[in-house]
Amino acid sequence: MSTTGERAPAPVRGAATNLALATLAFTMTFWAWNLVGPLSKTYSEALDLTPTQTSLLVAFPVLVGALGRIPVGALTDRYGGRRMFTAVCAVSIVPVLLVGLSGGSFALMLVSGFLLGVAGTSFAVGIPFVSAWFPPHRRGFATGVFGAGMGGTALSAFATPWLAERLGLLGTHLVIALALAATGTAMALFSRDAPGWEPRTEALLPRLGQAARLKRTWQLSALYALAFGGFVAFSTYLPTILTTAYGFVQTEAGMRTAGFALAAVIARPVGGTLSDRVGPVRVCVASFGAVSALSVFLAFEPPAELAAGTAFVLTAFMLGLGTGGVFALLAKVVEPARVGAVTGLVGAAGGLGGYFPPLVMGVVYQATGAYLIGFVLLAAVALAAAVYTALALGRAAGPARRPRPGTAVDAG
Repeated sequence: MSTTGERAPAPVRGAATNLALATLAFTMTFWAWNLVGPLSKTYSEALDLTPTQTSLLVAFPVLVGALGRIPVGALTDRYGGRRMFTAVCAVSIVPVLLVGLSGGSFALMLVSGFLLGVAGTSFAVGIPFVSAWFPPHRRGFATGVFGAGMGGTALSAFATPWLAERLGLLGTHLVIALALAATGTAMALFSRDAPGWEPRTEALLPRLGQAARLKRTWQLSALYALAFGGFVAFSTYLPTILTTAYGFVQTEAGMRTAGFALAAVIARPVGGTLSDRVGPVRVCVASFGAVSALSVFLAFEPPAELAAGTAFVLTAFMLGLGTGGVFALLAKVVEPARVGAVTGLVGAAGGLGGYFPPLVMGVVYQATGAYLIGFVLLAAVALAAAVYTALALGRAAGPARRPRPGTAVDAG
């Protein structure tokens, strides 16, 4: 979609501050969203869970975090990112505390984890909020920097087991609840919506229907289901893989998972910036092709330290590039007024992409005692995504040139 006559806007005062605040809020809510995965071994042993039950427990928060992005993205178009970030932080406090109180019951843990998914909807708030602050030729960079907030999963993987050892489960969750309260307060007091932002007042369902009818929505959803879904799946289930297949204790697995997540966090703004320069489709093709090759390597369970560790980190980096590339593409091909609704649908696809792999991995491991089949499936899907991206979106692969002041630009 293109608009003609749109001029390249000058930098907006406050853009950097609001980008930083949004990234902070995304980081803290993602820490909350990923509270269960780093402690999966603790829950598994305490509740005597099978591998399939453990994977279900880990995956449950992902489900609501995925599906909830659909209405939250559309509500952000109406109420603005400032209000929605504040609301998501506040509402997430309740399930965080419930998870801390539910550790003795598998059923209660499932219910609490399901509600914890609310924290994962913050992504659908941040993309339209951040995009509105930056001109089209800078949105790849801006959404990439914001996307680095998925480092909340790295923070969770490292800090949650460490806090649990020192404060206990309930004490750990109290700390997270206080952090969410402080973050929500900061968003309410110090953030603001972009000067040019205007609320969409149409009914929610028609707007979602319009977004769902866009071909680009479904194309971007498929790509994001692999890129971000792969990151979420690894971030939540990698501690389980490392403790079961490689015999690491929970804190060691948490530290290594934090390294995995950190690599993806670093790569996401790189992917967005590269997309501004060489085109998002090229970034996505390179990302998916590399993930396919690395998955084949990991399928054969290479030695833990150097070989497997390097492969996992490279996989994270390539998935991070892909997530940056997909949303740089979204900001380029979707008109600003629809970004929130489309982001909600695409973000939901990404979350659902992270929901199913842990379940598959748990079933595969319980049936075969190894993860080979799961990694082979990932390799096949990644290769198919690389080919599809090159063929179906190849015309969007050109470099994004910085527009001259006073000239028309492609706004979507």
